[in-house]
Parts: sequence; C-alpha cells; structure tokens
Amino acid sequence: MRNLVFLAALAAAAICASQAVYSQNLPAVWAGTESRGTSVSRAYLPPSGILWKSSLDSSCISGEEILLRCGTGQPVLGSEGTCSIRGGVSLLLDFGREIQGGIRIVTGQYSPSRPVKVHIRLGESVSEAMYGVLGSDGATNDHAIRDFDAELPWLGMREFGNSGFRFARIDVLGDTVLKIKEISAVLQFRDIPYEGSFHSDDARLDEIWMTGAYTVHLNMQDYLWDGIKRDRLVWVGDLHPEVMTVGSVFGCVDVVPKSLDLVRDETPLPRWMNGISSYSIWWLLIQRDWYLFGGDLGYLESQRQYIKDLLDLLISKVGGDGHEHLDGNRFLDWPSSSDPVSVSAGLHALMIMAMDAGAELSSCLRDSVTASACAETKSRLEKASPKVVDSFTRRRISPESPGIKQAAALMAISGMMSAKEAAEKYILVGGGRGFSTFYGYYMLEALALGGYYEEAADIIREYWGGMLDLGATTFWEDFDLSWLENAGRIDEMPEEGKVDVHKEYGKYCYLQYRHSLCHGWASGPTSWLSRHVLGVRPSEPGCRTLRIEPHLAGLGKVEGSFPTPYGKVTVSCLPVSGDKEYVLRVSAPEEVGISCPENVELILNGRVTVPAGHLQVPDPCRSSCPAE
Repeated sequence: MRNLVFLAALAAAAICASQAVYSQNLPAVWAGTESRGTSVSRAYLPPSGILWKSSLDSSCISGEEILLRCGTGQPVLGSEGTCSIRGGVSLLLDFGREIQGGIRIVTGQYSPSRPVKVHIRLGESVSEAMYGVLGSDGATNDHAIRDFDAELPWLGMREFGNSGFRFARIDVLGDTVLKIKEISAVLQFRDIPYEGSFHSDDARLDEIWMTGAYTVHLNMQDYLWDGIKRDRLVWVGDLHPEVMTVGSVFGCVDVVPKSLDLVRDETPLPRWMNGISSYSIWWLLIQRDWYLFGGDLGYLESQRQYIKDLLDLLISKVGGDGHEHLDGNRFLDWPSSSDPVSVSAGLHALMIMAMDAGAELSSCLRDSVTASACAETKSRLEKASPKVVDSFTRRRISPESPGIKQAAALMAISGMMSAKEAAEKYILVGGGRGFSTFYGYYMLEALALGGYYEEAADIIREYWGGMLDLGATTFWEDFDLSWLENAGRIDEMPEEGKVDVHKEYGKYCYLQYRHSLCHGWASGPTSWLSRHVLGVRPSEPGCRTLRIEPHLAGLGKVEGSFPTPYGKVTVSCLPVSGDKEYVLRVSAPEEVGISCPENVELILNGRVTVPAGHLQVPDPCRSSCPAE
C-alpha cells in the first residue's frame, strides 16, 4: 500500500512541481549542431520528514516545517516563509523513498548578501548520510559524488548531486544564517506507466512485486543501469533479470535494445562483454527473451552478424569431449565466485542454455547452418553433463554454502539435473539461506520447474521481505538472512546495541557503505510472480500468444495485468469448487492469442466462457518468426 501511495504522490508532485521532459529538438539557432537527447524526466519532491537536527534551540533553527512543503522552485523577494538555520547547525532529511537524482535548494533573502557554504551528504541509509566519506567503512564518492561542499546564493536556486539516495544531511558552515525557502529531491525517471500489475490477498507479496518494479524503474535512465549509486553501468548479467522485469511491468521500452546495442558496440568479438564470458551468454539469452516480449524481427535482424559470430565463438569453446573451456573472467555472481566447482557447473549449464537460445534465434533468422551447429554442440555438452554433475554432487558441502544453490538452479533450468533433485537436495534446504539477490531469480525459476510454487513464495516473503523489514524501499545488491539478527533499520538513526547493516555488512566489491541499496538484478520476484503466480508468459514472439496458467501458491486469489505490444492483458484467478481447479477471467486484445490449461473455467472479455483448452489462437501466418 505504501508503494501505491508513493506512486500517487509522485504523480501529484510531477504536476505540483515543475516536471521537465528534455526534447530531442534544439531551438532553430542551434540548427546543424550535433546534440544528444534524453528520455529522462524530472519531478521535485519535498522531504517527508526531518529525522534529526543538531540543535533544538529555536534561535538556531526556526521554521523547519516550511521545508516539508511542496514549493514552486522560484525564489521571491523577502525572507518571510523561509526556514532560518544558523551556522554550525545540521539537519537530516528523509524523502520517504529511495530516488535517483539530486537535491535542489531555493534560498531566501538574507544579510549579508553573500553565498553561504554548506556541506551536503546523500545516503541510501540514515547511517550513510550521517557518516559521509571519510576513507573508511567503504564510504566513497565512486561513480557518484554524494558527500561534498557547496555554496548557496543569496535569493537564488541551486541543484546538486546525481546519485541514489533517500536521506540528505545538510550542515551549515561558518558564522552566518542560511534562509531556505524550499528544498526538494530531484527525482530523475522515465515517465512511463506501470502496465503490468500484481495483486493478491497477501500484502507482503504485493509490496515485494512493486518494490522490484520500482527498483528497476529507477535504474531505467538513458540506459539500463545495474545500480543508481554504484556502478551506474550497463552490466549484461545484471540486465537479464532486469529485462524480465521491464517486459513484465513496462513492456517494450527502448532502454533495453539501446543498452544491448551499447554493450555490443563496445565489445567487438572475440572480447567478452564486460570482460566476463557468461555475460556474453546472458546477452544472447536476453535477445531471445526480448524477442518473445516484443517480436521485433527488424531489430533481431540487425543483430544477425553479431549473434552468428558470438555463437561461433561460444561453440569454439566446447571441446570434442563436450566440456566447456570458457576463458576470460569465469563468473556467475559474487557469492559463488570462491567456489570454482560450482562456477564450472553453472557455466556448463549456461552453455547448454546458450545453444538452445542460439538455435531458436538462428531458426527465426533462417540461418539453418548456425542452428544445426548449436544443436550439435548442445548434444556434446549434454553427453558431458553427467561428469559435471557428478563433480558437483559428490562433494560434502552444505547446500547453504555460497555458490551451491546458484549452480543447482542453472543445472535444473538447463536440464542437467532434475528440478526435483535441485530443489530438494539444494535450493529448498534452509529456505532463503544461501540465496543471493542476482541468482535468487534463477533459484525461483528452478523451483517453478519442479512445481514448488508455494515453497518459492515462502522464500520470497522470507528473503526479499527481509530487506523490507529493515526499511528497504528498493532491493539491494546483496543480502543475507543472517543480517536480520539484532539489526537496526536503515531508515532510523543507528541505535547502540543494534547492528548497523549498511556499515557492518557487504564484501567483494561492495564493502559496507559502498554497498548499493538499489540494484536492478535483485528484482527477480517481480517477473517471477507475474510469470508463475499470475501465470502469464509469452509463448510466441511479440506476445502473439500468451500462455496463462496461474499457480496460486497457497493464495486465495490473484489478479493483475501484463503488457503486450497490442495493449495490456488483465487476468483474475479465483479457486472454484467442482471439477475445475479455478475460474480464470481474462481481458485481452483480439490480436493476442490465449492458451490455458484444460482444467480451468475460462471467461474471456466478459462474454465467452470456454470450459477447456484454448481460445483466440491467432493465425500462424501472422507469426513474427518466419515460417520454416
């Protein structure tokens, strides 16, 4: 509910406070000048509260309630209606939710009329905003400046910062008085609707769905980033779970092909994308999944040569014995990086998945030679799979150890290991312990393959819900359930005797305060809930046909929507007594074919009841994929 309230407030703020959309078109006087446009809009949000101030003396600070108003952004003559803050006083502001952007301060009229120096600290947690950058505890200005000195003009306005944050601390420096007319967070976002939705009788799952959607929304800047504080880069592995969320929530947004093309153009073969062999595989898998969402054959055609050359390179890394020999950085995710056996098992599985996707894409591109090469290579990989699986399973190691569940999930998805074995021997052991925010999505996918929907939903509540319990409004770069023990919340002042999770935890490249608390790869539950609990997934390129097969996972009801190029499809599912498992109400554009299980009662567009099977399956001649 808090998410929905926030989105409504965001829409109001965009109207109340000067939202600006930057145009691709320059004024006539700039004709002939090369320029770059942007897809990013801006909205100005007032603070939701003041969490702390260094002085309670009204002679040192007065009128702070003014700071909580939604202003006009325009300075006005006079000092009435301003908040007065003396030098040496500090404030900590809470903007209510993580944002990508900066901060705008509008000043009043004061004497003497000279700039006032302030120190500003932005933080994803209260602790980070209070701490600043001191060269320890992981605190940095890497990628985004979040701790800096600034000068504020007399009777003017300035904007600062471009980072991911929720909290802002402002220290007034020197022997002076600062008068602030208004202060706002500058939210930078793509002004696009949430076409997908998910609602059930479990408010916790609903909030998790929306939090994942919002996490990715913030990362959809001009390109699709991994994180809004750090790294703010296009990492292709991160992109796959993000793209699944984009397709399930926002539909075919140009940020996806734009980001895929950026990495392609920056990575001439035989280099691996981002220096990581598995990330080039994820690029290939994204191409296949994006084609299912959008069905843009013209775009797929533009990738023809790179896809063929990448597949040739991948095939060259498989020996005659069927074992992969990928070079470059052999990486799955950070928690698994210290377990080479799990990494090798996961890479073998990803190679099988790559050959599957390569064969599909090559067939759609009418490249039968490459499609056959992919099929032959997959066959060799599968013959070598038992040895790879044996190397993984014969070890006496806890299923909760880092890397184990990652590899087991990929082996289940690729068919190297049965989903039942992967789930019961590894993924379900200890529940969310041993999960990671990136590969958690694939662990959930493996559980769905085995039919463990209710167990997967429980893990979503436990693991991703654990971040919400600590005050998260977006999902994090990493999380471990052990962090919950005696932990303080990130939206409260650190408390003696409680663990400060942002200051104390994190490792690898995300030590302590360097840890990103808004990371798109952690959004997996959003698309998973849409695909498996609401049960909507494309089964033909461009969503020409959708398979709708809800799995209530112990819920009493579920409803929601799913975007397609022809408009959104709405779905409502309720249990029903009798010989049918549930009643399924669907509203869909006529261009979209619908298929569903035979043991349901299907009502389409409010007027036709179909007791079983399929309805509205389109003419195969309209398929976006060329006929064979």
